[in-house]
Amino acid sequence: MAAQYAINGTTAKGITSSVEQAVAEGGLGPGDALPPVRRLADDLGVSAGTVATAYKELRQRGIVVTRGRGGTVVAQAPAIGARRPPRVPQGVRDLAGGHPDPALMPVLLPPERVVPVLGSHRGSPRRTGLEELAREWFARDGIPDSRVTFAHGALDCMARLLSAELKPGDAVAVEDPGFHHLLDLVPALGLRMVPVAVDDEGITPGALRTALRAGVRAVVCSPRGQNPMGGCFSEARRDALLEALGGFPEVLVIEDDHNAEVAGAPPYSLASGGLERWAQVRTVSKHLSVDLRWAALACDATTLARHEGRMLLTSGWVSHLLQETVERTMADPATRTLVTRAEHAYSERRQALIRELARRGIAARGASGMNVWVSVRDESAVVNGLRSRGWWVAAGSRFRIATPTAVRITTASLEVPEAARLATDFAAVLGDSEATYGG
Repeated sequence: MAAQYAINGTTAKGITSSVEQAVAEGGLGPGDALPPVRRLADDLGVSAGTVATAYKELRQRGIVVTRGRGGTVVAQAPAIGARRPPRVPQGVRDLAGGHPDPALMPVLLPPERVVPVLGSHRGSPRRTGLEELAREWFARDGIPDSRVTFAHGALDCMARLLSAELKPGDAVAVEDPGFHHLLDLVPALGLRMVPVAVDDEGITPGALRTALRAGVRAVVCSPRGQNPMGGCFSEARRDALLEALGGFPEVLVIEDDHNAEVAGAPPYSLASGGLERWAQVRTVSKHLSVDLRWAALACDATTLARHEGRMLLTSGWVSHLLQETVERTMADPATRTLVTRAEHAYSERRQALIRELARRGIAARGASGMNVWVSVRDESAVVNGLRSRGWWVAAGSRFRIATPTAVRITTASLEVPEAARLATDFAAVLGDSEATYGG
């Protein structure tokens, strides 16, 4: 436990509040260990059961995690307070954020006039034109389009699906390494994460089978542009995963196809494989605008009803002003041309860096999407070394559960001619870190 903070309280609620306050105010930080149950019980003069109840509540709320013999520690992204990405240092090139290149995104086409409406849009939450565009978007890639709805972005949609489907303590299979915001979200909902290994073709069938046998009630995966490793389903991999899922019809499979338009990979989707419980989420933030917090969802009847019921009780609908902006921009011929150009550019830039790293003896992964994943021995040494040379990349710790150390490089805005210089600097930093840390 951090030396500057002492947990207090004589009830489970009091102990929970004490730890929560410490995390919110910085007295306990990510990775700080809490005392063993019996020791804290002795220190506070309460029963071990009281402390155990408090720790269970903290785990269910995503504030702490238990690491077996490693004890209970504060989560890397505790579900409390405002946690923002690290500030990009001045004077460096930002290749850490996972964002698209603004130069390859269209100028948005919002409505010219906004006419007041009587009442609300709860009775007709989706604009007919945008719903039709969404159906065409899914149908183009073989996704059943008979049941389509909207949400406020991919994470908003997945949070609603998981919270409506599962109860605290249920297990969810997640990619490892995987999308760091999802890895933060799942424990914040009181759910348990079961890591599933990924490779260049996405989640592996053997790891998925292990997770299914362990009793997961939902699986969240990416069919292409997997973040951070870039994996994409092949036809054979999709079929093998569907075979593994065949004996578990009650498991909800959620596909996050967040960069469907610019991933640079074909759409081999589990959602087209006849599953009983399924959902695919698509967003426009990677190809239209990061500020368009809108997602389209195609799913089975039960999943749709649960999502719509929860949506109706909360925000009710996605703003029709936002919907009209998305609709006008999606339908614009010039925008469609630019998106096609962006997809080609992202593939060229990603492949250029992988190629230049390989020429220097450095293996990197990135079969699709906007990122390249490079295994390293010491993440901090590489991040800081590249920072000193003018590059800012992301440490892999934000994306990993049990997989080895690595760094993620976003190549969306890295022009092809720049790849050689970055690869040269990367090789030099690796040499420096190996000399410092023993090779």
